[in-house]
Amino acid sequence: MKLYKFLRFGKKARRKKTTSNRRRLTKRKFLLAASLAVLLLAAMYIIYLDFTVRTRFEGRRFALPARVYARPLELYPGLKLKPAELVAELELLGYREAAASREPGSYRWRNQLVELVSRPFTYGDGAQEATSLRVTFGSDRVKALQRRADNSAIELLRLDPALIGGIYPGNNEDRVLVRRDEVPQLLVDALIAVEDVRFYAHRGIDPRGIARALVMTVSGKSVQGGSTLTQQLVKNFFLSAERTVRRKLNEMIMALLLEVHYSKEEILETYLNEVYLGQDGNRAIHGFGLASSFFFDKPLMQIDLAEAALLVGMLKGPAYYSPRRHPQRAQERRNLVLGEMAEAGFITDQQLLAGRITPLGVVERPPRGTSPYPAFLSLVHRQLRRDYRDEDLRSEGLQVFTTLDPWVQRSAESALGKQLQRLEQGRGIAADSLQGALLVTDTQNGEVQALVGGRDPRFEGFNRALDAHRPIGSLIKPVVFLTALQQPQSYTLATLLDDSPLLLQQPGTDDWQPQNYDKEFHGQVPLRMALARSYNVSTARLGLQLGVPSVLDNLRRLGVDHELPGYAASLLGADAFSPLEVAQIYQTLAGGGFRTPLRAIREVLTFDGLPLQRYPLAVEQVVDAPSSYLLVTALQDVVRQGTAQGLHRYLPAELGIAGKTGTTDDFRDSWFAGFSGDRLGVVWVGRDDNQPAGLTGASGAMTVWAEMMAGLALEPLILPVPDGIERVWIDPQSGLRSVAGCPDAVELPFVAGSAPAESAPCGPGFKGNSLKNWFERIFR
Repeated sequence: MKLYKFLRFGKKARRKKTTSNRRRLTKRKFLLAASLAVLLLAAMYIIYLDFTVRTRFEGRRFALPARVYARPLELYPGLKLKPAELVAELELLGYREAAASREPGSYRWRNQLVELVSRPFTYGDGAQEATSLRVTFGSDRVKALQRRADNSAIELLRLDPALIGGIYPGNNEDRVLVRRDEVPQLLVDALIAVEDVRFYAHRGIDPRGIARALVMTVSGKSVQGGSTLTQQLVKNFFLSAERTVRRKLNEMIMALLLEVHYSKEEILETYLNEVYLGQDGNRAIHGFGLASSFFFDKPLMQIDLAEAALLVGMLKGPAYYSPRRHPQRAQERRNLVLGEMAEAGFITDQQLLAGRITPLGVVERPPRGTSPYPAFLSLVHRQLRRDYRDEDLRSEGLQVFTTLDPWVQRSAESALGKQLQRLEQGRGIAADSLQGALLVTDTQNGEVQALVGGRDPRFEGFNRALDAHRPIGSLIKPVVFLTALQQPQSYTLATLLDDSPLLLQQPGTDDWQPQNYDKEFHGQVPLRMALARSYNVSTARLGLQLGVPSVLDNLRRLGVDHELPGYAASLLGADAFSPLEVAQIYQTLAGGGFRTPLRAIREVLTFDGLPLQRYPLAVEQVVDAPSSYLLVTALQDVVRQGTAQGLHRYLPAELGIAGKTGTTDDFRDSWFAGFSGDRLGVVWVGRDDNQPAGLTGASGAMTVWAEMMAGLALEPLILPVPDGIERVWIDPQSGLRSVAGCPDAVELPFVAGSAPAESAPCGPGFKGNSLKNWFERIFR
């Protein structure tokens, strides 16, 4: 029995042992399979990370914004320019005054002589080297250009254009790419000494460096971090800024993979272009290439030891160690970097001491953001979008050369801001309630030289110059009178117009009864004086006789490209236009009847400086020369003896300015459009809430226009007389012929054969039996 029990127990034990072994074997197999699966997944994940690293890094395509430049100032003998104006341009470009100007970007001014060294720059027609020259002035003009080396004459020299902004990626990153051989070794030494002293020894991660950084950080004796340069690049280039274990593991794996595929120099070059180094308004400064010009106004290769140490020191906290906002912190951090360089053997003790006592050398400049001229840049961007995809504008590094004249822009911004404040103070208007917008163009080619979208020219929001559509009031009247003058057998500058009360009754609409500004009627008035004094009633009668559709057809020919309702009130400016649209209308008038589309771009180059697209001058004659000549003559009378006479307080009469004031109902909008021989300006003043501003065109917008133009060198408006024009003396009261010496007689231009045949009592060939006809003409 005992033996039986023993044998039975042994059999059970063997079965349990076998079962346990089987379970243990199954568990091992499961663990092995699970391990293999984990390894397979890990391998697949590493392959995915490897693909990500190689795909993104091999292209190393940074999103480069389009860089937008102002027009370059071209210097040549005979140019109308004062020494102070040239110096102002140089200072705008960031040139520095020096006792002996020898470096590019420096100048020296002494009375009628300016010596300077221009910067090199690549234009669409080739590279221009740095040039050391002497500019001699006389009678407010450039008298001579000479090379300082041998006194040889220079016929033409272009200064480098001012960078006025960019069209940036969504995060507004900006950078200037540099190659490894364009980076001074002292900057690389500083970077390695502080951020990764074993950079050339490790393979992406550095356990010794991590341990050393941990110990030294606890002791407070080091400025080093634990991550290698490769890890920092991976974090910035591939990953987010989240602080998680998973992100850190990804960073370490990708750093190892990066080092497997690419050389140290390739990794270092990408790092130098990627890092964030500060903020300029809403523009993010990335890479040492841009940081060098942003902080020191010099190319990266020209920075010295102390400047290199400062830039590297800022990596730890660009805002906290900003040399402009926190110079003491920045200096202390720079000196720590210099100390690390000395400890690592990159610099001598003598260099260390010299570097520590060197001033920071940071160039002071106001924050610029994406552009100091956001309103103008908005126009540039809109015109570029006709030809380019928006993503290309924000990533391909295009170079856009525009028409902006910084000197004109500065005058425009100053005039608008100062004059709006004066108007508010002088007329008891609530402070900051007035707004305004203006444009300045070149009358010869339609280039937009300046554009201001509001009284705060740095505001990047609503752009009134482009997007504020307001009734233009009397600015429409020249179009009405042009339509009449295109019929010379019926209308001339001497034609008498009826300015008696008018009541227009049409089915389905309210009665229309226009009034003059002075609430009076003036009987028979010469056509040119009806325009000069901006009489509403006579203009309305004339427009109705011509037909509203005829006037609107002319408006379209002048450059308006949107539909117009065509009401009778349109004849007095009830329709709304933007200042840009008004500028296009008056550009055609100032251009002698030739329509030239307004343009803000001259040409576009690729990132490498290759011509991509030019924007040539496009001209189409839409108004015959005689009609255009007669109208502009009448617009000059607006300034000589009409609603714009007040311009003479600001500008000499010899300039022969032509212009027109505009005022809308309840004084809600104040307009002025005027032009000299070379510049056209359009100004709007009013309120954003459309409440009455209490200003006429003459008391508001015209004063801004005058203030602006008084600060510019204007060419007089001298009209070339077209073929088929004759001049005849006219009696203004009767509109009949007169002679020089007769009371109030004026000499007016006429299309040949259109001048009146009859004579006034003082006129040539007057016969007594014509007296009855003369009185009838006056009193009819």
